[in-house]
Amino acid sequence: QVQLVESGGGLVQAGGSLTLSCAASGRTFSNYAMGWFRQAPGKDRKFVAAISRSGGSTSYADSVKGRFTISRDNAKTMVYLQMNSLKPEDTAVYYCATTNYFSTGAPTYDYWGQGTQVTVSS
Repeated sequence: QVQLVESGGGLVQAGGSLTLSCAASGRTFSNYAMGWFRQAPGKDRKFVAAISRSGGSTSYADSVKGRFTISRDNAKTMVYLQMNSLKPEDTAVYYCATTNYFSTGAPTYDYWGQGTQVTVSS
């Protein structure tokens, strides 16, 4: 059974930083691409960042480019999202997810974590 468990969310002031972690289990981690998505209250879930199986390719939403960095450690079966220069509009529940294909589209992701809340105060 595939499990994804996010951690590292919290309350931070605008301009601050947070690092989200996602621990994966239940499948051969290095065989799958990973992504981060976020959902603000009353809004649809949106793509944030994705990373390929090896970590050699990454993709970011325009809204986070230059501020967020996705990375993975295949030996530890972990994926991370380093978030810098946070803005109040980054406030959302952040989810990690796994997919067979390196993708920015939520429908291509087949397993999701439970989410971790990130709140950025102004």
